[in-house]
Amino acid sequence: MSVHQQLQTALLELEAAMKAANLWRTPTPEASAFASQQPFCIDTMSLPQWVRYVFIARLNALIDAKAAMPAKCDVAPAVAAYMMQEKLRASDQVLVVKAVERVDQIVTEN
Repeated sequence: MSVHQQLQTALLELEAAMKAANLWRTPTPEASAFASQQPFCIDTMSLPQWVRYVFIARLNALIDAKAAMPAKCDVAPAVAAYMMQEKLRASDQVLVVKAVERVDQIVTEN
């Protein structure tokens, strides 16, 4: 299985985890929100919005282009912190964070 196929599978698993944790249904950000200069667009989007509309979308674009992976990906700590702050169910936290860790691992190792 190619790295792009592995990443595509991991992104589908992340989507499923976010849906199970009720984090997928989030409004589409305004176009101006994507111009944020802050990490994770923290000033213009919620973290679930950023994961869905920026992180997953950009990685899907890399897959479609069969492009090289970024040198490093380390999103899981931010997702874990957000989920703890929002006091989401522990089982949802584990599910989503593990899915993001898998994406981080695939990108960073390739």
